[in-house]
Amino acid sequence: TALGPALGGTRFFPFSSEDAALRDVLRLAKGMSYKAAAAGLDLGGGKAVIIGNPADLRSEHLFRSFGRLVDSLGGRYVTAEDVGTTTDDMIAIATETKWVTGLPEAHGGSGDPSPATARGVLAAMRAVSEYLWDTDDLSDRTVAVQGVGKVGTSLVERLTKAGAKTVIADINTDAVNNVSSAHGSVVVGTDEIFGVDCDIFAPCAMGGAINADTVGKLNCTAVVGSANNQLETEDQADRLAERGILYTPDFVANAGGIINIADEFHGYDWRRAAVAIDRIHDNTARVLATARERGINPNVAAIEVAKERIAGIGSINLKRRGHTS
Repeated sequence: TALGPALGGTRFFPFSSEDAALRDVLRLAKGMSYKAAAAGLDLGGGKAVIIGNPADLRSEHLFRSFGRLVDSLGGRYVTAEDVGTTTDDMIAIATETKWVTGLPEAHGGSGDPSPATARGVLAAMRAVSEYLWDTDDLSDRTVAVQGVGKVGTSLVERLTKAGAKTVIADINTDAVNNVSSAHGSVVVGTDEIFGVDCDIFAPCAMGGAINADTVGKLNCTAVVGSANNQLETEDQADRLAERGILYTPDFVANAGGIINIADEFHGYDWRRAAVAIDRIHDNTARVLATARERGINPNVAAIEVAKERIAGIGSINLKRRGHTS
């Protein structure tokens, strides 16, 4: 909370244990802190998880109870939607607390953040394309998209409009069939997607997609995706660099969602939010340039950029709050 209230979504997922849920929420909260800082927002990072299957347990009672929990934190944490939660769930939460974003447009919010996240990922891809190929033109590039949920589907649509070829995979066969029919994507298996010969590999599913088993399979020039915590461990960034694969840190590329819902604090305006989201192109370019100048991998560079802002601006906020250290 050094930069401001901790903003981050609520994940509703059937974790195998409370320990697994705790590990995930801590990693996600850390990533959200870096994400907000790297995006230039005056916000901290937080996350919440609800353990269980949303298909079985979703109810107004559950989310109103959760809303009271959020309210008890007095604004230190502001929630939003994430995997397993929807804008309708945010409405239920909002009956108990004002510390919620991502509400439907009819309720004064920004609605589903997925298109905004996809827009930001595309902006990051254009920056990577400039860095690697001296052009932001993605036409005739091949992008392998792992996961075609809400963000992945929106990303494929945007890539198709940009003239790129897409290869997709997802455990949901209906989803891949629908996306393939709509956008002409090539469909491959969920294991096969890692080895697809492509220019950009885009992880858009759950975290940990790049791990000890998959990092050696990748057959791409760059990794740019929307998933949180794409690296199972941070040393995978070194493995990617050793293989000559340019990694764009997830919390830089996928910041479109948090930028979009943060605009709700000012009275939501999509045009203003879109301008801010498109700056992810510049943020990505800055991180890649920093990595090159300092001789470090982009993941380390992005963390350093985020930490420098947290330390610099955070110290101003501490003085404003009456703290001296």
